Amino acid sequence: MENSWWNRALKVLPGGVDSPVRAFGGVGGVPLFIQRAQGPYLYADDGKAYVDFIGSWGPMILGHNPKEVVEALKEQLSRGLSFGMCTDIEVELAECILSKIPGMEKIRLVNSGTEATMSAIRVARGATGRHKIIKFRGCYHGHGDSFLIQAGSGALTHGTPSSRGVTPGVAQDTLVADYNHLEDVSALFDANPNEIAAVIVEPVAGNMGCVPPRAGFLEGLRELCTKNGAVLIFDEVMTGFRVSDGGAAKRFGVLPDMITLGKIVGGGMPLAAYAGKESLMRNVSPLGKVYQAGTLSGNPMAVTAGLSQLRALFQLNPWESLEKKGAFLESALKAAAASAGCSVQINRVGAMFTVFFSSLPVVDTETAMSSDTKRFAAFFHAMLSQGILFPPSQFETTFFGTSHTEEIFERTISAARTAFEKAI
Repeated sequence: MENSWWNRALKVLPGGVDSPVRAFGGVGGVPLFIQRAQGPYLYADDGKAYVDFIGSWGPMILGHNPKEVVEALKEQLSRGLSFGMCTDIEVELAECILSKIPGMEKIRLVNSGTEATMSAIRVARGATGRHKIIKFRGCYHGHGDSFLIQAGSGALTHGTPSSRGVTPGVAQDTLVADYNHLEDVSALFDANPNEIAAVIVEPVAGNMGCVPPRAGFLEGLRELCTKNGAVLIFDEVMTGFRVSDGGAAKRFGVLPDMITLGKIVGGGMPLAAYAGKESLMRNVSPLGKVYQAGTLSGNPMAVTAGLSQLRALFQLNPWESLEKKGAFLESALKAAAASAGCSVQINRVGAMFTVFFSSLPVVDTETAMSSDTKRFAAFFHAMLSQGILFPPSQFETTFFGTSHTEEIFERTISAARTAFEKAI
């Protein structure tokens, strides 16, 4: 397929993209170039409309260009783009978020999920005086050096860099456990007494595809962190205000010490946040000695988008409806796959799900990675040819929102019947 924009992009952008998954490396072919979006649709430069099940990787829970957000942005635009000073709306956004997320007392607005997770780890280290952290294989927390670490040769070893440019010195302070394997975490605490500052986890893993926590996993992490004096951090950049009106912490009834947020709280603009208990957040400059700053942190355009989206979302209160829609879609996709003789696993939590091309239940990184990526690629392109856009990777989460109607779901299910037949 010829695409002049793609050819031009390859000449000036590394790999032709500004974020790797957009390159279609996991499925092959030439990526889409999008000109505009509205509701549940993306409109490409080839003139085609696509039903969007990516939602800008999570933020667009109300669909693209919701009226409330657009009108608020137009009004703010007339006032100014960025002031580098305090604004009333950033206070309102902070109050709005803290009123919904259980257990959080202070919040700091930043510009990206990566910045939020990096900052949360720094706060945990500063508050505890410890250096090491535990992360989980298959969970993604942005591209900070501490997070680009893969598992070592055994459960009790230090991690090793999974990206060039990450130093062994950084890697030695990151310990890696398997997601949903509480025994790994316990062993790491035993092997590193009084050295671990924090455990950071996606309460619902979303970057090896959607993998829910096993019963007792999050509760066990809470107990281990409390017992060992470590900070439990929920990375809710993806799940925050998607899986419930109080995120995964509320849905699963487990209170972390800190939470990172992004995507939905920015309303499609670059905005994220980290929040925590007063005892932890008082360590952040200018109150404490943990330094973190940002020229565009809390900038009025991003704050306006986030605040207007959250207000519209809370007024609509769509989470029960999204759960029902998700259950319907999950059941129908399973039936479509079965009728085509295609073996798949579908994991879903609320309005996020993944179709895994595997005969095994997907509960951790190992079972996720056993999926047949060639069959997924065939499925992806068969859906795309019918105007349905799923994430271009087996290991990314699929999102839907309030603008995805019953008619759109029926169209998606019909397309899936054909796509599953081509993915056998």
